[in-house]
Amino acid sequence: MTDFFKGISPVKFEGANSTNPLAYHHYNKDEIVAGKRMEDHIRPAVAYWHTFAWEGGDPFGGRTFDRPWYDTGMDGARLKADVAFEFFDLLDIPFFCFHDADIAPEGATLAESNRNVREIGEIFARKMETSRTKLLWGTANLFSNRRYMSGAATNPDPEVFAYAAGQVKNVLELTHELGGENYVLWGGREGYETLLNTKIGQEQDQMARFLHMVIEHAEKIGFKGQILIEPKPQEPSKHQYDFDVATVYGFLKKYGLETKVKCNIEVGHAFLANHTFEHELALAASLGILGSVDANRNDIQSGWDTDQFPNSVPETTLAFYQILKAGGLTTGGWNFDAKVRRQSIDPADLLHGHIGGLDVLARSLKAAAAIIADGTYDKAVDARYAGWNTAEGKAILEGKVSLADLAAKVEKDNINPQPKSGQQEYLENLINRFV
Repeated sequence: MTDFFKGISPVKFEGANSTNPLAYHHYNKDEIVAGKRMEDHIRPAVAYWHTFAWEGGDPFGGRTFDRPWYDTGMDGARLKADVAFEFFDLLDIPFFCFHDADIAPEGATLAESNRNVREIGEIFARKMETSRTKLLWGTANLFSNRRYMSGAATNPDPEVFAYAAGQVKNVLELTHELGGENYVLWGGREGYETLLNTKIGQEQDQMARFLHMVIEHAEKIGFKGQILIEPKPQEPSKHQYDFDVATVYGFLKKYGLETKVKCNIEVGHAFLANHTFEHELALAASLGILGSVDANRNDIQSGWDTDQFPNSVPETTLAFYQILKAGGLTTGGWNFDAKVRRQSIDPADLLHGHIGGLDVLARSLKAAAAIIADGTYDKAVDARYAGWNTAEGKAILEGKVSLADLAAKVEKDNINPQPKSGQQEYLENLINRFV
């Protein structure tokens, strides 16, 4: 045991009336909601990078946190792993996620870097034998090192492509060995800064080939988890090839990957793409590529990815509604891709962030389930499209009538349709009854 969280007791559910700041007030993992345990709906995960690797810096200032594992090489990485699993146990959380660069320092060569990651992976494996916390997904950091300044899979240099492949192979295999339920490809710099030096078609062909190689290797090693792409617009590149769900689906469809790959959708990235989170979820569900989600939020006054913990029950309720209507998350979960503020320097602050986030998700889940159980909202939306369930409406969608047929019918029957209210205000008020 380390003394990093010295004096802090495991977090328990104490109910809404509790005044204990280190207790769950709404998140009761065993509570049954819509026929399933709350934990099984949410499947929450701790993000190793923001929680243990982020130093508190921002574009205008460096480190503000003082963690004992910083700048101490592999010894620090081992200590960080000890602290991480103590944190998982304190929160009583079922999953975590990691990048390779989060868990171990980079070596002088790819072989040394991969060995470092493997050593910490072995520590994870031993700890997971006695911990209930499992791996939701792993991924490789293909964006921080300067070698990736022009992308990884989309880099103009095939040697960078090859180096990235070596990283991904290692992390994919480790994810498989640790029982990870998904593998994420986060294209941190898969995009361009200027078209003056960019061949878009060439780079997208490269990205597709890289993804095919990942899928082929996953099948070769027997990895049964879901391969995920995480959409992200603009930041850090001027244009990212994985801009949003629609862009990702178009890419997958073009290269014959739409049945192999799904999306890991983040609140903050949806915001940066000028979408709502529920829009991205609804679209992914309609296209059959909803896989997993990252829980966070952005500051509406900032034009960049601030990765704050979720705290809006109304917003997250709409997200849960989309997920529940889609059948829920299967191998996916709610990964807290969120970080405490750079002034929140105490170890307890890490707990406060996750406790608050889980309480928001719990309240949102219950509200969304109540909306669906009540049925009034669904009936109102279904009524708006009722005409498409008639024989005439179905005939149109089934291709049984032509453009000329429809034109002739309108003239023959003197059809003159009148607009009907979309009832937006009524529906907003209806949703607010539950949140």
